[in-house]
Formats: sequence, C-alpha cells, structure tokens
Amino acid sequence: MTVVRRYAFTLTVATVAFAILLGLRPLRTETIIAGYAIALAAIALAALTRALAEATHDLSTSPFVEELLRKRVAPTRPTELIRVSRELTLASSSAGHVHERFRPLLRDIAEARLGIDLDRRADVARERLGDELWNLVRADAPAPPDRQAPGLPLRRIRSLVETLERL
Repeated sequence: MTVVRRYAFTLTVATVAFAILLGLRPLRTETIIAGYAIALAAIALAALTRALAEATHDLSTSPFVEELLRKRVAPTRPTELIRVSRELTLASSSAGHVHERFRPLLRDIAEARLGIDLDRRADVARERLGDELWNLVRADAPAPPDRQAPGLPLRRIRSLVETLERL
C-alpha cells in the first residue's frame, strides 16, 4: 500500500466514522464535529511530517537506523596488553630476551612506580625493590652467559610483578 493510499484510507475511515456518529448522535453534535476536526488535523500533520522528512533526507539513513545496521566489530584485546603478554611469554623462554627486552620493561615500571631515577637513587631503589628485583633491573646487571638458556620461570615473573604492584 503506497503512502498516498494509506492516508486516503485513513481519511475515509475517519469520514465514515464521522457520518455514523452524526447519524447515531451518541454525543452532542459540536463534540462529534470537534473530534472529526482533530482527527483530520492529526492525519494532515502526519502526512506533512512524512513529506517534510522525505524532502530533507531518506528515512532509512537516520543516525539511529545507521547505528542499528552498522556491522559490529568483535572486541579485541588492547594492543599494549598483547605486547606485554608476548614479552612475558618470551621472558620465560629465553635468558637473552629477559636481559634485552623484559629487564628494561621492568625497569621502566619500577621507575614509574617509585617516582625516582633508579641510577641516581640506587640505594633507595634497592631498599624498596628488594634484592631479587633490584639485581634484575639495576643498570649494571650482567648479561647472561648463554643467551639461549631458559628464561625466568612464570612463578618468578609473577613474584616480580607482584613486588612492583605493591609499590
């Protein structure tokens, strides 16, 4: 059913109802005429509103409809979380990776948590970090003799991270 036919049908139904009510007179004539006038005004207002909306833009491209039709993007893990997860995995597999990549990451975190430069305030840093973490993050930490040797066990990594979280 087209839009014009729909409004014509609605107008016809209102007019037939008006004629029946006038014939039966269940209410005063003025009330029936006022109701009919309100019905005609409502039909005209609906038609004008639709015409105006179609003139300004297509109804199917409203922001609400566009949002409903938008293809949803599956949630993913943040890239920084993926990077840190990868660093933890590699730190457990290679001593060389612990020294070259994981140690600087822990060092940056320690400096941020303590709010001091680890090199300038080494005594304070050692006291607050503890010997195990300090020996790993200190600037003069020796490189491993075998870079291909196994890295840190996950339990030890967890212990180091928990130490940093307590700061």
